[in-house]
Amino acid sequence: MASSGDPLAVAVAVRGDGRASRRAARWATAAPGRVALVHVIPPLAFVPTPTGEQVPLERMAAGVVEIFSQDRRARAQDVFLPFRRLFGSKTVETVVLEGDSVAEALARYAAESGVRNLVLGSATLSWFRRILWLQDLPNTVLKAMPCSCNVFIVSRHGLTIKLANQTQTDNSNTCSKIQSVSHRAFALQLRSQLQDKQSLHDLPDVNTPKSSGVSSSDSCSQARSSLSNSTSAAQSSESHRRRLFGSLCRKTPGRTGDTDFDAIGQLKEFPHVPLSSTEERIDEEAKQRKELQDKPMMYVEACENHVHAKKKIQVLSNGCSEDLQKVQDALQWEDFFKQKAAPEKNKHFRAIEEAEMVKEAFTRETYSKHNAETVTNMATTEKAKVLDALLSTGKSCRRYSRHEIELATENFSDAKKIGEGGYGIVYRCTLDHTEVAVKVIQQDSRGKIDEFFKEIDILSRLHHPHLVLLLGFCPEIGCLVYEYMENGSLEDQLIDNEGRQPLHWFLRFQIIFEVARGLAFLHGTKPEPIVHRDLKPGNILLDKNYVSKIGDVGFAKLISDLAPDGFTEYRDDTVIAGTMYYMDPEYQLTGTVRPKSDLFALGIIILQLLTGKRPQGLILSVEEAIRKGTFPDILDVSLNDWPIAEAEMLAKLGLHCTALRCRDRPDLEQEVLPELENVLSSVTSSRKFESPKAVVPSHFICPISQEVMDDPCVAADGHTYERRVIEAWLEEHKISPITKHVLPSLTIIPSHSLHEAIQQWKRSSR
Repeated sequence: MASSGDPLAVAVAVRGDGRASRRAARWATAAPGRVALVHVIPPLAFVPTPTGEQVPLERMAAGVVEIFSQDRRARAQDVFLPFRRLFGSKTVETVVLEGDSVAEALARYAAESGVRNLVLGSATLSWFRRILWLQDLPNTVLKAMPCSCNVFIVSRHGLTIKLANQTQTDNSNTCSKIQSVSHRAFALQLRSQLQDKQSLHDLPDVNTPKSSGVSSSDSCSQARSSLSNSTSAAQSSESHRRRLFGSLCRKTPGRTGDTDFDAIGQLKEFPHVPLSSTEERIDEEAKQRKELQDKPMMYVEACENHVHAKKKIQVLSNGCSEDLQKVQDALQWEDFFKQKAAPEKNKHFRAIEEAEMVKEAFTRETYSKHNAETVTNMATTEKAKVLDALLSTGKSCRRYSRHEIELATENFSDAKKIGEGGYGIVYRCTLDHTEVAVKVIQQDSRGKIDEFFKEIDILSRLHHPHLVLLLGFCPEIGCLVYEYMENGSLEDQLIDNEGRQPLHWFLRFQIIFEVARGLAFLHGTKPEPIVHRDLKPGNILLDKNYVSKIGDVGFAKLISDLAPDGFTEYRDDTVIAGTMYYMDPEYQLTGTVRPKSDLFALGIIILQLLTGKRPQGLILSVEEAIRKGTFPDILDVSLNDWPIAEAEMLAKLGLHCTALRCRDRPDLEQEVLPELENVLSSVTSSRKFESPKAVVPSHFICPISQEVMDDPCVAADGHTYERRVIEAWLEEHKISPITKHVLPSLTIIPSHSLHEAIQQWKRSSR
C-alpha cells in the first residue's frame, strides 16, 4: 500500500468478480486528491499442502506461515489491475485488508486511516434474496461505517449517500442519520458548484416534490423545453463531479435542516437519470408507439400462419401414422426372424469358440515343439563342441566305444558292480590293461546327462594329485571312465567299516590336508573359480596308498559373478545342489554359492574324521565337549593314541569352517592350509611316529624305481614319483609311465605331506 503525507480523499471498495465494483470505480474517477482501492480478504486460518490437506496455523512453522501470508497478499494485488486502468495515469493506492466481515473491515480501515469518502458498488438483489429479506453488502457497510466518513453507494439505477456528521465534537458519539440523496438534490448541488460559470434558469425544475401529482407527460414536456440547456450542463458533468467531491472533502458546517436533503430513517434507491437523457427517452417513446400500431397487422399475419401450419401438421401426422404402422410391422417381423435365428447363431458362436480354442492349442503345441527342438539342437551343438574339444590334440581323455565298455563290464554284469547311487552305477573293470572304474549315468534324468557333460568338461581340463583322474568316456552309453581307487571312499572307511582296520590318526590328518589342497586348486582356477558344491566323505576316494582324491564334480559350478563374502545376495533362479548336513546354510537360504561354501563341508568332514560319527548334530556335540573340557571323550574310540592337543586344534578349525555365515569362515589359502601344515609338522616333530603297518607302505615306493622315495613329487597324471626318476622319464617321454596317456603338462609338484610321512617312518624304523 502506498502512502503520502496528505489524508486520503476517496477510498473505493472493490471485488474482483462484479460489475458493481467497476461501476463504483468509474464513478470515482473524477475524485480529486489521493484515491485508494480497497479489497478485503478472509483472515488466514489454514495453510494448504501440495496434497490438498488444510493444516491449521498452530501446526505450521512461523516462517512458513509468514511466507504463505505474503504470497497470498501478493496474489490479492491482482484484483486491482482492471480498476487501475480506469484511472489512467492517475496515481492510485492499493490496500488489502483481512477480516471475517467485509463491513467491519472497511469500518475499521475508515476509522484508522481517516478517509473522508468511501465509494462502493451495489448490484441489484436477486429475487431469491428479496424473498428471504437478505441484506446485501452495501446496506451492511452503511450501518457499520463510522460517523466521520461519507459513504456513496453506486448502483445501476441510482445513488445512495450517507453523509458524515461534521458538527460533532471530540467527546460526542452522536452520528448523523442515514440520508438518501435524490437526483433533484444532487442536481441542486451541481448547480451550486456551477453558479460562477453559467446561468441556472435554463436547468429543468427538479424541486417539485414526488407527491405533487405531476404526470409523466408534463415532466416530459418540461424536459423538452429545457433540452438545449440540459445538454450543455451534461457536457461538463465531469467537472461537476470533481467539484462535488471537493466540496464534500472540505470541512463545512453541516445543515441538518437543509431542504436539499430529506432525512429518512431507512435506505432508499433513486433512479440516476443524466440531464442529457430526456431527448433519448422521447425518441424511445415514439419508437414504442410505432411498434404498438404495427402489432395488430402482425397478429393477423401470425394467425394465418398458424392455421396454415396446423393444416400442414395434420397432413404430416396422417402420413406419419401410416409410416409408424409400417415400421411396427417391420419390427415384428424382425423380432420373429431373430427368434428363429437365435439357436443357429448360438451354434455358430460355439463353433467359432471351439475353433479358436483348437487353434490356440495347436499354436501352443507348435510353439512348445519348436522351442524343444531349438533347445535340443543347442544342447546337441554344445555337447558336440565339448566332445570335439575333449578329443582334440593334447587332451588326455579317450573316447570309448559302446562295444568296448560292454566287453569290459561283461554287459554290465552285477559281478562287476561295486557301487550304486542317485547318479548311477559304478563298475570295476579293465580297459587298456589298466584297472578302471566305469560310472554309468542314469539315462532317464536329463539333469544327470547335463552333469555327465559338465564332469567331462571340468575333469578333462583339471589335473591335480588330489583330484580323481578322468581317463575317458562313452557318450553312446553315457558313462565316465576313472582311475580305480582301491580303498574306496572315505565314507566306507569311517561309517561302513565292518571288517576293515580303522584309519590311523596320522592318515586322517593327512587326508584332511590333501582334501584342503584339492579344494584350494579348484577355487584357484582361472579365469573363474570352481565350487564343488557336493563335497562329502562319499566323494573323497582313497587309492591303494591311502592318498585321497576328490571325485564326482558333476555338481561343480563355475562362478563367473563371484559375490563378496561380506555381501548377502538372494537369487531366485538358482537350483540348490548338494547333500544335506554338508550343504552351506547360507547357500540354502540365499541361493548364492561362493568358494567358502565348500569350507562348510570341509569342516564337517574334519569333525567326522576326528570323531568317527555321522554328521547329524555333530557341530553341537564337539562345541559342548570343548566347552566342558571333555574333548578327548568324543574322539574316535577305535583309536587310543590320539595327539589330543593337535586333534583339538583341528576340531576348532573345523568348527571355524562351519560358521553359519561365509564372512565368518577362514580363508582356505591364507588360514586353513597354513594351520594344517603346522598341525602335521607338530605331530611329526613332537612324538615318534609309529607306522600303522609293519611293512613299508606302498605309497612310499616309487612306481618306476620301486624304491622308497626321498623326494616325492606328483606328476600331471596324479601319481607320485621320485623326483630324479620322473624328471629323467619326462626328458625322453611325453606320456604317463602308469596310464600310458599323453601328459597334459610336464610340471611336477612336491608332496610335502608324503615327504614328512616318509621321513618319520624312516626315523621310526631305525
